[in-house]
Order: sequence, then structure tokens, then C-alpha cells
Amino acid sequence: MGDADKIIARTEASMAAIDADQWDACANPGGSIPYNPFLSHRFLSALETSGSATPETGWQPYHILVEDGRGQIKGCCPAYLKGHSQGEYVFDYGWADAWERAGGRYYPKLQVSVPFTPATGRRLLAMPGPDQQQTEDQIAAALVELTNRLELSSCHLTFLPEDQWTRLGEIGFLQRTDQQFHWEDENYGTFDGFLSALASRKRKNLKKERARAVENDITIEWVTGSDITEDHWDAFFRFYVDTGSRKWGTPYLTRSFFSIIGEEMPEDILLILAKRDGRYIAGALNMIGSETLFGRYWGCTEHHDFLHFEVCYYQAIEFALARGIKHVEAGAQGAHKLARGYAPNITYSAHYIPNPSFREAVDNYLAAERRHVAADAEMLADHAPFRKTDNDKD
Repeated sequence: MGDADKIIARTEASMAAIDADQWDACANPGGSIPYNPFLSHRFLSALETSGSATPETGWQPYHILVEDGRGQIKGCCPAYLKGHSQGEYVFDYGWADAWERAGGRYYPKLQVSVPFTPATGRRLLAMPGPDQQQTEDQIAAALVELTNRLELSSCHLTFLPEDQWTRLGEIGFLQRTDQQFHWEDENYGTFDGFLSALASRKRKNLKKERARAVENDITIEWVTGSDITEDHWDAFFRFYVDTGSRKWGTPYLTRSFFSIIGEEMPEDILLILAKRDGRYIAGALNMIGSETLFGRYWGCTEHHDFLHFEVCYYQAIEFALARGIKHVEAGAQGAHKLARGYAPNITYSAHYIPNPSFREAVDNYLAAERRHVAADAEMLADHAPFRKTDNDKD
């Protein structure tokens, strides 16, 4: 084997040190792999350079690169040494508590994810081709080796696509499931087409909600691309800080993060903003993928009935239909989304735990949890708002 054929796995301490074109060739290569803005070099770099995902905030970049002998990246994954379990949306606080009560040290752990982003996407990023599966396996092997070498309690890959989750289970990772609520375009064409698929009572309720949301002379704007200004970001950041302060205590993202992504990737961003009396009072940030609109953050400075549903859910559906986007992910949790046409979808994560007894205990827990998640999703699907027969059209 010549030097060019050698495969080397290594880590890198920042996105800035990684060639952007080579990273993106693995993360968003095009073809049959949908574009995911969260995996782009620009987005991950913005998290670091803005001070949002840094060692000081408990996210120490430890990105994995698999290279050939010429130093060309064949595969990679966004990885972090975590000093806590915040900003992940796959909750392992109970695991940490149990391990530390038993005398172990749970943190730091190795986290493979997009920080603060509960959106499904590839985590083992390999260039397409005949060696893709082999490269993905090499990334997984590097994660195991790194976890063992650093004597970490665990390694976690969250919000995986099902195929990568299945493969990681085959090679020994523990498998976990949860659920979110997503909207799918069933060739509706227009929002009225979507409404026609709902049961009569649900359709009437939804129309009432939309009308109530824009009472008091509230108007809704879509702002994307070069139309996004710093004034828009100032307004949105006020909303974000209000929500973040109530939910987490301290908002995860800095103000500069939004300016950076607005400069670096404006065409991937949709701001849905509500205005009253000439000023913005509420808004939601969405990221635009080739097949999915990802709803991320919401906030407001005035409360109005049903405005949250209008800005976050109904307007997202309208935008997706206008753009020909077939899928809307509305973020983590929230069974209230079911009545708004968002159906339960299983989400997937995989976990490597070196300690045999701790691994066995978690494995037993996850088996029961998977059964519960599947049963709950099935039950919720039975209560979807869509009409069951052609007679329910009034």
C-alpha cells in the first residue's frame, strides 16, 4: 500500500483549521443527499467564532477527520467534548447522575451533534461513492478509539438519520429513540389544499386560530436572503433572549452568531416576523434545506392568542408549499403540534459506553424506552387531524 492509500483519522480543535471546501464536499455533496444547512462549514464555524460553542461554554470542538495519505478529507463529523448536557435535546441527565453516584466521572463526554440544534441530519459525513460505508465505519471507529483513549464515560451521536442509526447499532452502539412532530406535503399544492385534507372540525378550528392570530392589525412578513438586515436581527434577538431566558436561564447563542450567519449564508435563512403598530412583536427563525424547512427559534415581546402557532407552524407550511419544500421540522417536543397537521416522527440517537456494567444498565433502559416511544407515536398518529373518510368534507 502506497502512502496515498493510507487512511488517517485525526482530530481538529476548530472549524477554522479545516478546509471549508473539503468539509462541505463530505457534509453537503449534492446528488441524492439533501442539503442540510446545519452541517455546512459556515454554520458550524459561526457557532465557534461567535463564542456560542466554545470550551468556555462547555462545547470544546474535537472534530473528527478521516484523511487519505495526501491529506484529503474523505470523511468527518462535528464532535465536541462536553462539560454538561445542555443544548442537546436528547436528555441523559439521569445517566450522568447514576454514573456519578456510583463513583464515576460522567463529564467530559464526547458529543457528535450540531450544537443547540435538534434537527435530524447525517452525523458520519462521508463523500459519496463505493467507499462511503467504509468511511462512515472508520469515523465510528475513530469515535470509539477517542472515547477509550481519553477515558471518557461515553460518546453520543444525536438526531441521526435512521440508516446511520441502524448501522451504528450493528457495530455495537446502543440505540435510542424519541419523537418530534413534522409536517409532510402530500401534494397539497396550496394551504387550502392542506386544509381540505383535515377533518371538518379540525379545519374550522385551524381557520379560527389563524384569524385570531392576526387580530389587532398584526401583519406577517417573510424575510430571507439579502433582505435580512441588522435591524431584523436586533428585533429577532430580543425575541430569542426572552424565550431563552425563560426556558434555559441563559440563551445559548450570542448576538454576533446571527450577524455571522446573516452575512455568510443568507439564502439559507427565513425569518417569519409579526408586526403591529409599525414594530416587530414576534418572530421565528427557520433554516432552509433542499428538502426540509427547519424551524428553530421563536420569541415575542407581546402575547397574542395563537400568534405562536401562526408564526411557527402555519406560516412555515405556507412557505414550504411556496418553495416546493416537502418537509417541515418544527423543532423539539410539543404534542400541541399534532392538531396543527404535524405528525409524530421517530428521532434516533446512538451511544457508545465503554464500561460493561453501565452499558448493560443503559441498554436495558433503552429497550423499554424504545417500546414506549413506538407505542406513544402510534397512539398519537391515531389522533391526527386528517379526515378519515371522504364524507368528512364540510
